[in-house]
Amino acid sequence: MTTDTATLGAAALLPRHLAVLLLASVATLFAGNHVAARLAFDEGTGLLLAVLVRSTVALSVLAVLFLLQRKRFAFPGGAGRWQLLAGLMVAIQSLCLYSAVARIPVVVALLLMNTFPIQLALLTWALGGPRPTLRAALIMAAILVGLVVVLDVPAWLASPEALGPDWLPGVAFGLGAAAAFSCALWITEHHLGEVGSTLRSLLTMLTVFVVMIVAGTLQLVPGGMALPDSSTGWGALVALALLYSVAFSVLFISVPRLEMARNAPVMNVEPVASLLLGYLVLGQMLSATQLVGGAIVLGGIVVLSLSPR
Repeated sequence: MTTDTATLGAAALLPRHLAVLLLASVATLFAGNHVAARLAFDEGTGLLLAVLVRSTVALSVLAVLFLLQRKRFAFPGGAGRWQLLAGLMVAIQSLCLYSAVARIPVVVALLLMNTFPIQLALLTWALGGPRPTLRAALIMAAILVGLVVVLDVPAWLASPEALGPDWLPGVAFGLGAAAAFSCALWITEHHLGEVGSTLRSLLTMLTVFVVMIVAGTLQLVPGGMALPDSSTGWGALVALALLYSVAFSVLFISVPRLEMARNAPVMNVEPVASLLLGYLVLGQMLSATQLVGGAIVLGGIVVLSLSPR
């Protein structure tokens, strides 16, 4: 009986080359979402409006999936406040990441966002979890060195005005997005394990939707609900919502067949895809030195995510 079940489970997995191709495609769609977001912001689109439109489409998709799968609204006692907090963290992550994308090159924003494995490891340790191994600590140090290179910190310190007034807040927002996402992951792992994945995702996206509505109504972000100034902006707004929702849906539906424990590092192709799309669509390009730094960061992240602990 056990052998038959294991065989059926293994048969449900996609062949590795197809799983890798699917994950790389999803990562490219996510990268396209961020490039479209920058284009929308450049055309006058408000930050809150962009997140609201994206979360509305994603929420609709999740609601349909929830109904089609005939899931029950089974919610463990005491999980409500943790679910709300996780949703708030994802809302903050969305706002911070889009704020970073609006201020600095998309690939730099995503490299900063991809420091979340480091922040999650340190957060877990600080809250009583296992201490990072020496190997993990060395990898984290290498990633930080790569970030120093990709951010061109020496040039920044020598001449801050050369990088523009938005560079520092852009970096802060990118790191803030990673911090908020790390908190959301920690909460999910430690307090929401008994909540079904579909329900958890639906409630998280609902929280993001409500937060954007409230923030827009109270005008907490100046110009946050501004409409695009041109047809290009409208097209970018529609594109960012569709790209995110398609990527999210494909990933969500396919996860059980993708052997994520083995193949998840493929998702780190997102900054690489954003580098290419950012150049083709936005004309953004990093220097050779920054590209080397980006390669160090990506290499470190992949090795870290392959670590057994």
